[in-house]
Amino acid sequence: MIMLQTLEEAHAAGIAPWSLEQIEWQDFHIVVFRDKYPVTKGHLLFVPRQNTPGLIHEAFTSALHEGNRLVDEGLCDAYNVGINMGEAAGQTVMYPHVHLIPRRVGDSADPVGGVRGVILGQANYKKTGYQTPV
Repeated sequence: MIMLQTLEEAHAAGIAPWSLEQIEWQDFHIVVFRDKYPVTKGHLLFVPRQNTPGLIHEAFTSALHEGNRLVDEGLCDAYNVGINMGEAAGQTVMYPHVHLIPRRVGDSADPVGGVRGVILGQANYKKTGYQTPV
């Protein structure tokens, strides 16, 4: 798997599908896009301008701050922050980006387990059907 080092390289290679119309805001290190296929209203992607651990960390930090702001302003009740790294983890855009998914009471019939739901049936470990991985 080739991971390009900058967002500009990823755009030039056709790997970064985000368009200028989707930009919510940006700074020197991070560009924030509206997700093209949002899971909930307000789903955002925090994309580091360079593919480095430090800027990926900054993208996470920015997503956390924005999630807290949304909750504080009453625009959502909670949020999930996550990243998919590699095809087996569900990554389809092969340039690092952090998802901020605003959550609202009632948007899921069973939100227990949150991001654990990436494996079907494994999110709610309190219910029958959960299996300890071997």
